[in-house]
Amino acid sequence: MTTYPLPLKIAGVGRYIPERVVPSADLEAKLGLPEGWIERKQGVRERHWIVDPEHETNSFMGAQAAREALADAGLASERVDLIVNASGTQEQAIPDGGPLLQLQLGLGQSGIPCFTVHATCLSFVVAVDMAGSLLSTGRFERILVVTSDISSCALNFAHPESSTLFGDGAAAAVLVRAAEGEPSAVNAARFETYGVGAYATQVPGGGTRKHPNFETTEPEDNLFHMDGPAVFKLAVDYAPGFFKRLFDGQPFGIGDVSCIIPHQASKRALDAHPIFGMGAERIVRTLDRFGNCVSASIPITLYEAVRTGRLRRGDRALLLGTGAGLSLAGVIFTY
Repeated sequence: MTTYPLPLKIAGVGRYIPERVVPSADLEAKLGLPEGWIERKQGVRERHWIVDPEHETNSFMGAQAAREALADAGLASERVDLIVNASGTQEQAIPDGGPLLQLQLGLGQSGIPCFTVHATCLSFVVAVDMAGSLLSTGRFERILVVTSDISSCALNFAHPESSTLFGDGAAAAVLVRAAEGEPSAVNAARFETYGVGAYATQVPGGGTRKHPNFETTEPEDNLFHMDGPAVFKLAVDYAPGFFKRLFDGQPFGIGDVSCIIPHQASKRALDAHPIFGMGAERIVRTLDRFGNCVSASIPITLYEAVRTGRLRRGDRALLLGTGAGLSLAGVIFTY
């Protein structure tokens, strides 16, 4: 059983946002929605989408974010001893996205181990917790976690509730073992999954059940499907118990967390956080400018918190979210 705290320090952060801006007004015109509907309903004023999928790939975006994170940490890329791809969307079925990232970073002959942690929207949170455990054992010293998501290619515009919500983007973090005497640490972490919600959020195609080569596979099987009300109900049902278990045994409560960095799931989800005791003024939001960027939402918002000074060294913060499955995850850490 993992014993917390784990000596993890976020040494550097980076972000990549595609240049193409898609205002909500453009989508409203395209989908025949009333003016202002998207921002009122979804809380999204604009989002960014890639233009050229052959060039602006997951690995390209991830490498751009990684380079900034490495520079922020003052670390040469070849000194990384583990690369973790923590994305909710994948560039291709095989190989795993880790080697593609390594190649984009110019490290294709380095031998640095790479692999993927895939927990949909929670991939970055799970990777941070896992990195804390790996750093604590001494097996690795400098871990690069990269999250890069492209959702624009699989949106179902027949369903405005979901298709107007998502954006593309990438973010990265360099994680190192905190030196003795440094306050930086993972203080607590928890991950729970409730498979009763497995089909509430899904892309049915792309795997072995609805393979692209099967005659029975329809084009719509390769698009994103979400039952928003069902997902929200499941999250509300399980969140109170989850929060209690996350903070159980800790010498602090949610009131002692100065910065809350949630998954930017939806306006409704963000507006619900204060119900669970999280002060609205402590919640960092990026939904209005970037939309829901799948697993990249949390590190994109972490980057925002660091760069704007809302998260400072020594502050206690919370990474938090839900993902398809239905899964819930939280990491309490000292920055």
